[in-house]
Amino acid sequence: MNVRLRVLVLCVLLSGMGLYMALHRDQMVPMARPFSDFPPSHEGWRMAGQSTLSSNVLKVLMPTDYLSRRYVAEDGSQVDMYLSYFDGGPDSGGIHSPKHCVAGAGWTELYSLPTTIDLGGEKINLVRSAYAKGESKEVIYYWFAMRGKTMSDEYSLKLSEITGSMFHSRRDQSFIRISMLARDDTEQAEERIKDFLRAFYPVIREFLPS
Repeated sequence: MNVRLRVLVLCVLLSGMGLYMALHRDQMVPMARPFSDFPPSHEGWRMAGQSTLSSNVLKVLMPTDYLSRRYVAEDGSQVDMYLSYFDGGPDSGGIHSPKHCVAGAGWTELYSLPTTIDLGGEKINLVRSAYAKGESKEVIYYWFAMRGKTMSDEYSLKLSEITGSMFHSRRDQSFIRISMLARDDTEQAEERIKDFLRAFYPVIREFLPS
């Protein structure tokens, strides 16, 4: 292929990409249900508190909807849950890297591992991690969700976002984080988080579009 033909092919490709970007519009995908409908109690867990993000944080994240709650089990176990949804419309933000905000200053990462867990026949791809600060420890599970799929890494999220935009005109996405303070070791906290997910994951799915 000579130089002139290569330049011509490149110009055609760039023109096609420019036309696609000019005409392409991602659709705004509504939630199946608003997070305000999320149950305050479920299968032995009850809501013990709910918090809101500051206006400055909301300006940065720009979620379509979010929920930040603490649930307590009958045995006193406390689990924090954060859900956020971005509808993919022009006024919607996107998921920021959780590695920048999972733990605050002074926390040291003990481990952070991509994991697939089975919740009674349904598998979730997520990151299971733990952090320490002095004598305190915190176990954190988080994952991304798009079009009914769960992902544990940002590369898969970005790829899903690109293909979703190209082939489905959709960029809607969700970020879910479940965390719990650990008393001595992290194994017990991880088991309680898994118990929480077995109870609540089917509920979480009801609120997100497939």
